Amino acid sequence: MQISNEDYQQFKPLLFSISYRMLGSIMEAEDIVHETFLKAYQIDEKKIDNKKAYLCKMVTNFCLDELKSARRRREKYVGPWNPVPLLIDKNIDSDPSDMVLKKEGLSIAYLRMMEHLAPDERAVLLLREVFNYSYTEIATIIEKKEENCRKIFSRAKQKISRVGNESLNYEKNKDIINLFIQSFQMHNTSALLELITDDVILYSDGGGKVNAAIRPIVSRDHVMAFLYAIIKKAPEGFYFEVKNVNYQPAIVFYINGKIQSILSLYISNDKINEIYITLNPDKLPTL
Repeated sequence: MQISNEDYQQFKPLLFSISYRMLGSIMEAEDIVHETFLKAYQIDEKKIDNKKAYLCKMVTNFCLDELKSARRRREKYVGPWNPVPLLIDKNIDSDPSDMVLKKEGLSIAYLRMMEHLAPDERAVLLLREVFNYSYTEIATIIEKKEENCRKIFSRAKQKISRVGNESLNYEKNKDIINLFIQSFQMHNTSALLELITDDVILYSDGGGKVNAAIRPIVSRDHVMAFLYAIIKKAPEGFYFEVKNVNYQPAIVFYINGKIQSILSLYISNDKINEIYITLNPDKLPTL
């Protein structure tokens, strides 16, 4: 297949968007995209009617293969597993035509819930809900019957219904995070009670590389006690910023100018339902 530089620039963001959502890993997604283009060069272009559709099919199938081995690796993972945070450098409004593609189905909460889905459920859900492919197109991509794809989609939607009401309003969520930080710093318990649900869950991902809670922390009291303990033990040179992570506001913690952890939130109905702290250095961007 002839892949021009224009083709590469046009299709690479789409292929990365599919693979990152499927795998929850930046490095694995980039490897899959690279492998897809390499494989595409070896294919007879006469057999291809639609270049975009064919590349999407290739990248999806590569991801399905990768998930089979990734599932085995994650069974051995130490503690909770969080998706690799995607730190966004550019302004979120710099490319409004691309916002739907990048924003929907990209939050840490959504990606984490994807772990509850079988590989084919992930593929069908993403292609249908995020990328708006028809069931006919999805059936061609994953090589299943159209009716079967409809059933897979329905089953997948039920499994991730918990994040169905997630707020994706960046500015509104940023206000909630800033209020959370302010209330936390001032030990304003009444304000925190208004911001956090009673049954909030915190997932701390250290991957066995650094100190982290090896089990999810449940309930507002336990979560707040855990967070206060972290801040109390914070070393000199520790500071934080609210940054754009996965096209949602998140708290990025630094030690001496190096990212130490990233805290992302699942916000629904103006309340914090889940907290994800990623500390595994293999998952953190370097500056």
